[in-house]
Amino acid sequence: MNSDKKLGIGLKFALNGFRLGCTQRNFIILLVIAGLVVVAGFLFPLTTTEWCIVLICIAGVLSLELLNSAIELIVDQISPEYSLFAKHAKDMAAGAVFIGAFASAIIGLIIFVPKFIETFL
Repeated sequence: MNSDKKLGIGLKFALNGFRLGCTQRNFIILLVIAGLVVVAGFLFPLTTTEWCIVLICIAGVLSLELLNSAIELIVDQISPEYSLFAKHAKDMAAGAVFIGAFASAIIGLIIFVPKFIETFL
């Protein structure tokens, strides 16, 4: 199999993973928030550096949420009955999303609050 065909197959799998993520409630919520942030970026023009930071934050949080969902699916498959270890694994994965989202929210405030103040106050 040549590398172009492997790349195409890999891209197909990645897009399928994204599509599956789009069926998850929390991922959809994060996509809506990301969309609002992008709209805010156009309303309060961002510098190239600010756009890069915002996009890295969005990609990071969405990626963490996909990993969290994958971990939950695997844990549920391996341990269908209640298990404290399974609970801990799922809680830790959710904690990773929380840390990423919290840090991204702080970064968003640092970037957008001064622009909001400058525009409206």
